[in-house]
Amino acid sequence: MRTIDWVDGAVELVDQTRLPDECVMVRIETVADLIDAIRRLAVRGAPALGVAGALGVVLAAGDQDAIARLRAARPTAVNLAWGVDQAAAHLPKGPQAVLKAALRIRDDDIAACEAMGRRGADLLEGDRLRIMTVCNTGGLAAVERGTALGVVQTLHERGRLAEVLALETRPLLQGARLTTWELGRMGAPHRLVADSAGPYLLAKGDIDAVLIGADRIAANGDTANKIGSYALALGAERAGVPFIVVAPETTIDQATPSGRQIEIEDRGADEIVSIRGMRVAPEGTRALNPAFDVTPHDLITAIVTDKRVIRP
Repeated sequence: MRTIDWVDGAVELVDQTRLPDECVMVRIETVADLIDAIRRLAVRGAPALGVAGALGVVLAAGDQDAIARLRAARPTAVNLAWGVDQAAAHLPKGPQAVLKAALRIRDDDIAACEAMGRRGADLLEGDRLRIMTVCNTGGLAAVERGTALGVVQTLHERGRLAEVLALETRPLLQGARLTTWELGRMGAPHRLVADSAGPYLLAKGDIDAVLIGADRIAANGDTANKIGSYALALGAERAGVPFIVVAPETTIDQATPSGRQIEIEDRGADEIVSIRGMRVAPEGTRALNPAFDVTPHDLITAIVTDKRVIRP
């Protein structure tokens, strides 16, 4: 199954807001609808957003205002703007050239995820590995297989995976709703863990490695990822557990010197005061909702990309 694709003149994607209850493909024919899908997280994950950005340029049919709005739909993930820019560079050559460039980005993402899975699995030592992860970094965050969860899938296929401990990932529960769904589909043993339990389990010695994805990697290796990643990095450093970022080269933003320059998206209060539409805090409660945090490069053991392993 592909998370996002170009089918008969439109974008088709899995509506991730409806998982795990139902797996529904939606057809997107306008840039406005694609922007809405991106903002409400029907499509999410840095690699998938890169593909969405490129295919959105095809939908825009040269409308520069629509392209600019698409490029700015989510500020932290660099792949969205990258995908838009890559496809838009072919606008002078005509619509078929734009579509060809967008489909090449799609195909390159599939190949990149396969390469990251192999490289990450080769990097980790030992058999019967216990892996901790946060958010969702599988095929739902890319086109197929994914980044950090792609490494998990490769370990599972090689018979080297003992268990995955997936953090629930507040506030939108991407770990609980999406990662466990993907792990179940691949038949990988797993348990769901409350976010705040992650550092404790690391301290107990229950984990062999932490694998995360990335939404933007600064030139110095500082990494923005789903909120909660920094706490895991601190716990892993204290426990002596490898903390590994898995992301394609396109997520490395050489124009951003360090994590201090990464814009962190602050999302609406509704995601904090309610869960899937059910209010859990008193009416009128204010909330602060940073969607990402930044892990300093000196807490990162390695960054695994589709081309190399970087030691920050």
